[in-house]
Amino acid sequence: MSLSKSSRLLVFALFIIVGCVVQGMDRDENEEKNHFIVFLQNKPVLNEVDAVETHLSVLMSVKKRWVDSNGITPTADSFRDDGFGPPPKKWKGTCHHFANFTACNKKLIGARYFKLDGNPDPSDILSPVDTDGHGTHTSSTATGNAVAGASLSGLAEGTARGGVPSARVAMYKVCWASSGCSDMDILAAFDAAIQDGVDVISISIGGGGFNNYSDDSISIGAFHAMKKGIITVTSAGNGGPMAGSVVNHAPWIVTVAASSIDRKFISPLELGNGKNISGVGINIFNPKKKMYPLVSGGDVARNSESKDTASFCLEDSLDPTKVKGSLVFCKLLTWGADSVIKSVGANGVIIQSDQFLDNADIFMAPATMVSSSVGTIIYTYIKSTRTPTAVIYKTRQLKAKAPMVASFSSRGPNPGSHRILKPDIAAPGVNILAGYTPLKSLTGQKGDTQYSKFTIMSGTSMACPHVAAAAAYVKSFHPLWSPAAIRSALLTTTRPISRRLNPEGEFAYGAGNLNPSKAISPGLIYDLNEMSYIQFLCSEGYTGSSIAVLAGTKSINCSTLIPGHGHDSLNYPTFQLSLRSTKQPMTTTFRRQVTNVGQPVSVYNATIKAPPGVKITVTPTTLSFSRLLQKRSFKVVVKASPLQSAKMVSGSLAWVGDRHVVRSPIVVYSP
Repeated sequence: MSLSKSSRLLVFALFIIVGCVVQGMDRDENEEKNHFIVFLQNKPVLNEVDAVETHLSVLMSVKKRWVDSNGITPTADSFRDDGFGPPPKKWKGTCHHFANFTACNKKLIGARYFKLDGNPDPSDILSPVDTDGHGTHTSSTATGNAVAGASLSGLAEGTARGGVPSARVAMYKVCWASSGCSDMDILAAFDAAIQDGVDVISISIGGGGFNNYSDDSISIGAFHAMKKGIITVTSAGNGGPMAGSVVNHAPWIVTVAASSIDRKFISPLELGNGKNISGVGINIFNPKKKMYPLVSGGDVARNSESKDTASFCLEDSLDPTKVKGSLVFCKLLTWGADSVIKSVGANGVIIQSDQFLDNADIFMAPATMVSSSVGTIIYTYIKSTRTPTAVIYKTRQLKAKAPMVASFSSRGPNPGSHRILKPDIAAPGVNILAGYTPLKSLTGQKGDTQYSKFTIMSGTSMACPHVAAAAAYVKSFHPLWSPAAIRSALLTTTRPISRRLNPEGEFAYGAGNLNPSKAISPGLIYDLNEMSYIQFLCSEGYTGSSIAVLAGTKSINCSTLIPGHGHDSLNYPTFQLSLRSTKQPMTTTFRRQVTNVGQPVSVYNATIKAPPGVKITVTPTTLSFSRLLQKRSFKVVVKASPLQSAKMVSGSLAWVGDRHVVRSPIVVYSP
């Protein structure tokens, strides 16, 4: 294969993915050339990608590197090279001169773009430069230098710092403003990143919805990365809170959900009757008057035909003479009401939304977003007086309870395999301040004149680089650890999240919330290798030819392989049981092996928490070690009665030693 061996250096990579076919190369040619890019379909396929889910990033060890998929801002303070020496000898990448791309430096040491169909995107630049802002944001979240005085017009003010500021950065741009991202470009970028010498791959991308791993370019690329000792971290997607919406769910990938942090942004609204309302949103405008006329969009339609669309403040639906200088009350149908009301001379907009309001969006005019129940109060007030008035104040930052899993964060159960828990882990992904591009306004909407070096974004895209940075942090302490060992360290040391606030439980947050400082010393690890995953795929019913696509080999014969052990055939750090019957109890056995990476001489005792209706036993209940890297095996037997009042229940197994607690969730659910 055309994939180079990795060394100690850690690397972060981000790219954006969408559909692919390698044109001009059939499967036989591809196998003969033994190249990383594989033939997926007989025609190109474009995947739907969420706006916040458009990058893949790769990180490199101390000093490390970082890569992004829809570009980077090379002049950003987050990527200055003060204090960095020459690129490490391991680095084999390149940094060419491109349009609108100044140059690389000793921190930003690589930059490429991939557009293998040869068709320029009319809305983008054939360059690694970031025209969207997403790439700069995720890259700086993972590896940005400490930048004092960062804020968005005074909001979230402080020192902005990436998870591993000692990391070096390389950019692999694969997603484009109009044409999206192709599997062909994704796989080519994976190939390049691995050859260049990356150690950690972080993919902030959602969409696709592939349940068959051999059809998914991210799964294929991540499998090849795993074979080279490179861990791949991905976003879980922004399809929540719908059950089974999680994406990027292959077991050799770390799948990241988005959790909240201890701040929120409100845009306060005061009605003319004195009622104060805490709406949600980010606007940086101070009101020029004490009160403004307040109108309902449906009452100020351009004509009788547009009355229905006017209630949603859609383009060309409002009468400019009736809204000039006013605040307009609108229902949410599509984004952009703030742009519409500004174009017709209105002063601001109040948006009623049926969505969860747990993250703040940026507006280009005075604006706030309220729930349907609050919207009813506002509409009732408008109809109660001949001269309704209101004022929207500049956004304020408040403390908030945390962590909670964001409503938009995609949920399990895993649609690709009912035996593997996904997402794996949660990390901050709500209202995150990080770097931004100077080439796009804060909203990207027509007429927006707001620009900033930093901005606030939400999404599992924002959560993913937090975990990728933590993976790099762990690898900097343990450069020889496998991707599975690093994932195990991250998952078994998480901070538990309250299920009272997150009723979907582990289907929302996986093993729990990221805890990087604990992950560098997990005590015990659950390790895996390439053959472990192949055995798992065989047990899942994958054909030899499908597995060969993932493994990059000519063929796999499952009948000649020793089957994997236990219920899930995989030494995974979490446990999941899907009940096959709604009437009969089910008993199954999980088999696991842990490796001692803590104290050479140590003893761990099993602590079990079982939910009602579930019996969990562990054998043996004590694991004793006399040296480092010593392995011990155990089995977990789960007997579960049919679930009555809940679709999912959960417990846990914790191996408790003198200095470490190695915790794994145990999930039981009815499909």
